[in-house]
Amino acid sequence: MTILGIGIALSVKCELGLGPWGVFHEGFSKIADITYGNALIITGLVVLSLWIPLKQRFNIGTVINILWLGTVVDVAMNNFDITDSIPIRVLGVAFSILMIGVGTSIYVGAGISTGPRDGVMVGLEQRGIKIGIARTIIELFALTSGWLMGGTVGYASPFMALLIGPIVQVVLPYVDFRKK
Repeated sequence: MTILGIGIALSVKCELGLGPWGVFHEGFSKIADITYGNALIITGLVVLSLWIPLKQRFNIGTVINILWLGTVVDVAMNNFDITDSIPIRVLGVAFSILMIGVGTSIYVGAGISTGPRDGVMVGLEQRGIKIGIARTIIELFALTSGWLMGGTVGYASPFMALLIGPIVQVVLPYVDFRKK
């Protein structure tokens, strides 16, 4: 989860467009007049309600995921700066996409807990939707609804929406220790 949180923070700090959930959290924070971290936490708690029709179970690890991820993102955002160099920022975004995909795969594959958004992804996978497609659908929903709420969409946003799912689909089989 720490890798995922640092990847999220890096994508925000590069200022080339937020990832789909970043767009959503920023838009939500604007309309609700709350901080980015609080928007992330509240969104996580609300997304848990989608687990009911998908018959997903959460545990204390899921709640810790929500709180830990919000904390890591806030700490990382407050502790690193990115240069004004566009090529470095483009590399930063590319690395953040990789970190988000790999970080998601590692903690989902560990089977200890699943974050709220990823629980929806796993629930859809269990209903026959390929995990990469499920993740991409979720990312595109977050991107679109976040933009409609006033979140910032930039050059990197569509790349993040379209590449995180396939990275998870490629990496997860190598780190998947969930019971089959």
